[in-house]
Amino acid sequence: MFIIKNATIYDGTGGEGFVSDILVEDGVIARIHKGIHAPEARVIDAHGLAASPGFIDIHAHSDYSIPADNAASSKIMQGVTTEVSGNCGLSAAPLLGAAARQREKDLEELGLTQSWTDLRGYFDMLESRHPAVNCASFCGHGNLRASVMGYEDREPTEDEMRKMEDLLADAMTAGALGLATGLVYPPGVYCKTDELVRLGRVAGRFGGVYASHMRSEGANVLSAIDEALKVGRQGGLPVEISHIKTSSPANWHLVTDMIEKVEAARAEGLAVTADKYPYTAGSTDLDAILPPWAYEGGNIEELKRLTDPVIRAKLRSECLSLYPSDNYWERVMISSVTTEKNRELEGKRLSEAAAMRGQDPVDALFDILIEEEIRAGAIFFSQSEENLRTFLKQEWVMVGSDSTARGMSGVTRQGKPHPRTFGTFPKILGTFVRDEQILTMPQAVRKMSSMAAEKLGLDGRGYLKEGFFADIVLFNPETVADRATYEEPYQFPEGIKYVFVNGALAVEDGEQTPARAGRVLRPGK
Repeated sequence: MFIIKNATIYDGTGGEGFVSDILVEDGVIARIHKGIHAPEARVIDAHGLAASPGFIDIHAHSDYSIPADNAASSKIMQGVTTEVSGNCGLSAAPLLGAAARQREKDLEELGLTQSWTDLRGYFDMLESRHPAVNCASFCGHGNLRASVMGYEDREPTEDEMRKMEDLLADAMTAGALGLATGLVYPPGVYCKTDELVRLGRVAGRFGGVYASHMRSEGANVLSAIDEALKVGRQGGLPVEISHIKTSSPANWHLVTDMIEKVEAARAEGLAVTADKYPYTAGSTDLDAILPPWAYEGGNIEELKRLTDPVIRAKLRSECLSLYPSDNYWERVMISSVTTEKNRELEGKRLSEAAAMRGQDPVDALFDILIEEEIRAGAIFFSQSEENLRTFLKQEWVMVGSDSTARGMSGVTRQGKPHPRTFGTFPKILGTFVRDEQILTMPQAVRKMSSMAAEKLGLDGRGYLKEGFFADIVLFNPETVADRATYEEPYQFPEGIKYVFVNGALAVEDGEQTPARAGRVLRPGK
């Protein structure tokens, strides 16, 4: 039992802060009132601190990292109490056939053995690991497609389509939040809109959400938004645009048209929202630079193409056509490799890596992918500071880190991950609330908590209200700040003082405790 005394409470409703006490008992917020007295309770003096609902990271990729390291330190130290994975078309389940084979090395690298094939089995395994944060998941469209038809560039047969629908229905009954797509990644890149609509209808029947890493975030971003809205309208379900952005300076001007499209759909009654991380660089696999046809058949076939002289020449020509700017290669930073041979390349721009190897950037890219067996990550500097602020100010944009939970040591400390991994939520509070006043504190707290809870149907979460689960963050509004950088990402933020997860004290006076009180969350439960 705890009493949090004299905190300035931002309860997630968007209302102004007020000073009061909070009684935490049996995992829930038992009372919010001034002058609470309970002799048996431990008292935390929160004078000068703000209290908010635990942050919900609506866009995360911790499907495998949390089972590998249940401390989830990079998230809990930011105040994240609920991690939403399964985004961008890639979830932990279903994991059958080619989908399972494609993930074998990822699991091996993290010391995991696949003991599940469906989401129900995955959730059982995850609960047995006792994570430090609550965990929820979408069902990845890429998993559905790869489990049924591999990584082939074709439309599904009717039988294959029905199998995908059945797998999705099973995932929804197990507690999936909805359907998530990654339409620039294999195998999602090969699908047609009608396939997404059919699957959307399945997720919609269960009250699910359609979350999409859209088909384009560059020159074709407007038509990509149209496609996402079509899935929502015809599938009969809410839409979440993942990490909304305009990539490449030539496309930055499209921000106004993007916002107008979303707001027109919202005015029609379609429940469209988006999420955004507060940085101007994105991060994904290094081979995302290649044209989509290079991925067909999975990593093994991709490697064969890169080593075939004729196909390699074609790939080279297409890459130079896709990225004609001389400085493009300076805006791509290698963030992770798997071989010791190439470890020195982590944190280097592709132009630097090429110079170190005595190659031009395209040949260096191809050879690094070959040497790493495709498993290399990168950070892409392509977004506008002005557009970032414009998106964050939209009432329908919430906060998501687009990152994986990591630790300061062990199997999840790998490479130089994007600083959003350690700094997303404190950066919102420090840079965009306190320093630049782009957002008010009530707006920011709502974007980081209750908006996501409402969107995903996570009952009892996202607000500081009596009877709700005691997921609570206490932070210092005057000092809260991110410290992670692109060069040195492994740095915890400042100003996050206490974090409660289901009533257990997970961070105490800025240090993580041994508490592992997270639960698997399912919509409505």
